[in-house]
Amino acid sequence: MSSHAPLLKGIITYPITPFNEDGSINTNALNVLIEKLIHSGSNAIAPLGSTGESAYLNDDEWTLVAEASVKKVAKRLPVIVGVSELTTQNAIKRAKIAERVGADAIMVLPASYWKLTDAEIFTHYATIADATSLPIMVYNNPATSGIDLSPELIVDMFKSISNVTMVKESTGDIQRMHKINVLSQGDLPFYNGSNPLALEAFAAGATGWCTAAPNLISHWPKKLYDAFQANDIDRARALFYQQLPVLEFILKGGLPTTIKAGLKRAGLDVGVPRRPLQPLGDSQLQQLGKLLDALNGSPESN
Repeated sequence: MSSHAPLLKGIITYPITPFNEDGSINTNALNVLIEKLIHSGSNAIAPLGSTGESAYLNDDEWTLVAEASVKKVAKRLPVIVGVSELTTQNAIKRAKIAERVGADAIMVLPASYWKLTDAEIFTHYATIADATSLPIMVYNNPATSGIDLSPELIVDMFKSISNVTMVKESTGDIQRMHKINVLSQGDLPFYNGSNPLALEAFAAGATGWCTAAPNLISHWPKKLYDAFQANDIDRARALFYQQLPVLEFILKGGLPTTIKAGLKRAGLDVGVPRRPLQPLGDSQLQQLGKLLDALNGSPESN
């Protein structure tokens, strides 16, 4: 079991993957965005998650985004690269690429066409861990992966696989976070992956919040985290409910779709989502604009 201090704390931000008009990766826009996210107060950068449309990138594109992201961050913050593959073989290949380009950790989401047993999931993670020295964040998001990792399995992997050092829980069930904490006796750092649960997750002892929100609302998530760190619960509650309408819209509208629309509205054209994803419609754009204007016009916006 790993008992060292968590590598990642606070706000772990997921950038989108920008595209040019011809569909190629726009590394210039990616560099601009990462710089923006660093200055938003993010504590770590996590390219190639679902926000980064990693499932829609080919091998060369995926490698380009991983390499460009690590290079741009330039050791100013930790970089955790998302690895989500149907096969253990491909997951190992990408884990090795992440290590080669200088990532600080990988976030592994098991994805499957067939329903996997706990033994198969355990072996998947153990085999990836054997192939890399990078710390591994177990990512549980059954809504996108089709696989639901129980708290018992997650904690078992943490105790048995040395590289498994943290977990991102995205089911939206706060009780799972509590259970992970109890089963691991508080030794397993857990991170909230559900935007509307940010307040409850920090109250439950979450080490951090994995979110795409800073792409659009800059320092707001960090202010919430800082309020909890200062044990100012009233301020944390006020900050959370101010940003909640935007957080809920991002989730319901789809992460790459809403983030790309909001960035374009703010003057950074990062292209459209890759098909079959579609850009926001006019009514959704208007709604997003109203929510962002209301938040940015609040006293806490500065």
